[in-house]
Amino acid sequence: MRIVVALGGNALLRRGEAMTSENQRENVRIAAVELAKVAPGNELVIAHGNGPQVGLLALQGAAHNPDNPFPLDVLGAETEGMIGYMIEQELGNLLPFEVPFATILTQVEVDANDPAFKDPTKPIGPVYSKAEAEKLAKEKGWAIKPDGDKFRRVVASPRPKRIFELRPIKWLLEHGTIVICAGGGGIPTVYDANRKLKGIEAVIDKDLCTALLAQDLDADLLVIATDVDAAYIDWGKPTQKAIARAHPDAIEALGFAAGSMGPKVQAACEFARATGKTAAIGSLAGIEAIAKGKGGTLISTAKPGIDYR
Repeated sequence: MRIVVALGGNALLRRGEAMTSENQRENVRIAAVELAKVAPGNELVIAHGNGPQVGLLALQGAAHNPDNPFPLDVLGAETEGMIGYMIEQELGNLLPFEVPFATILTQVEVDANDPAFKDPTKPIGPVYSKAEAEKLAKEKGWAIKPDGDKFRRVVASPRPKRIFELRPIKWLLEHGTIVICAGGGGIPTVYDANRKLKGIEAVIDKDLCTALLAQDLDADLLVIATDVDAAYIDWGKPTQKAIARAHPDAIEALGFAAGSMGPKVQAACEFARATGKTAAIGSLAGIEAIAKGKGGTLISTAKPGIDYR
């Protein structure tokens, strides 16, 4: 199968952990162990989040030169190289030496008039207390929003329209390469009035971009890996139930929260509707079972309604 996997932020940095190279490396190593189980015999494409990393680089850049910090598109490109390097190395240490890898800096077109630019929602960087967040927002002109019991900086998250590096990604897959691409939702770009491509201040949603990537690559399976083994109803309550299988119409009607499972369900549904194939939401630890159709929440148009575990 051609499998596209979106690694959630927990695969790189767990909530509350210090943003150190050592912590990120250890989490990538854990993720690589699971990815190595589905790599043999399949074509594998890996995308990943970058919220904590791009936020950290933004803070470092602002500390160095507060009046002229690096823009988010450049920082996004930096995180693609940093995280891709770690994934290549850790996964390469587990697979046969002859398996080639490539990390592709991936430019993604967005609409400069996307409504997201007027309503920032994408959290980046570390979490803060309310008092800290409000102080930083005032000092730096940030938009902030709650993230659990903490607060984070939020930036615009426009919808992805087009992935520019599709041809080299396809060529690499056809030649047996494991490809890491579209990291952090890709590098956000727009065309100016002269049809010249340029970056724009935003961070694209990783799951929506990965769904578009999987669709454009004619993937057989999209896996959105997160820190739970499935999508649940009544999460955290005595009545919680895991969803085993669902039609896009049925699972969308449940109304998952925009700040947690919502974007993952949306991305999975968009891929399933566009391709007629299966998208799965589940834990990275269960990816081998997911690839066999026996784990996670499987979303497809094959059958109406919802089945629970």
